[in-house]
Amino acid sequence: MEYVYSALVLHSAGKEINEEGIAGILNAAGIEPDESRIKALTACLEDVDIDKAIEEGIAMPTAGVSAAPAAEAEEKEEDEEDEEEDRDEDKEKEEAAAGLGSLF
Repeated sequence: MEYVYSALVLHSAGKEINEEGIAGILNAAGIEPDESRIKALTACLEDVDIDKAIEEGIAMPTAGVSAAPAAEAEEKEEDEEDEEEDRDEDKEKEEAAAGLGSLF
């Protein structure tokens, strides 16, 4: 993430996003830069309009990307709660049946 942030800092400062700039920001932050990650990032950003990407990112928050896993987790939690309620109901019925059985 710090690699992307360094690219955004360069962009915000109006500087060219290049390997030296990213490495410089990472070094200033006390992070040992990984040359291969820097090269990959700069290659990926070559044809990207960062202003447009930021604008679209605001219009479509990244939380939407993780919404599906979150929805699945919520659904799973609801299913587990339903199963627990079913077990509680079954236990209550068994206890009631045992209590009635003792009457006879």
